[in-house]
Amino acid sequence: MLTDSFVVGVGGHFNGGDILFQLAMFIVLLALLKKFAWGPLMGIMKQREEHIAGEIKAAELSRTEANQVLEEQRKLLKEARQEAQALIENSKKQGSEQREEIIATARLEAERLKESAKREIETQKDQAVAALREQVASLSVLIASKVIEKELTLEDQQKLINDYIHEAGEER
Repeated sequence: MLTDSFVVGVGGHFNGGDILFQLAMFIVLLALLKKFAWGPLMGIMKQREEHIAGEIKAAELSRTEANQVLEEQRKLLKEARQEAQALIENSKKQGSEQREEIIATARLEAERLKESAKREIETQKDQAVAALREQVASLSVLIASKVIEKELTLEDQQKLINDYIHEAGEER
């Protein structure tokens, strides 16, 4: 008998109250999910989106700054090379002029003093050539050290830029 009423209740009866109750509970459940789950979840997603956008913008800014610094360093290196080349040319010109002056002086002395002056002229000529070599060597070393110093400074700055970009990438 119990089974007959169960069959009749399930098969023959339409129970609208249970359906309305389940529908109301479903709507309440949706409202609770929207308030306590969906809203905070969307807030977190929005914050994450803003954070990522900020990081992308910061990375772009860092890349732009790094490119600017790189261009400035290239320009400085080019200027340093031009200055070094100008110093080398100037040193060669001065050396050549000094050599010509010394030779001219030596010839005048040789004409006036003949044999006694020839020994003195030879000594002065040797001293002048040695002085020229020392001066050219000194100027060459000075110029080379300036070029090397400028190049090392560029490498150091390039290394700092690369380290900064690498560190900025690790923090993200």
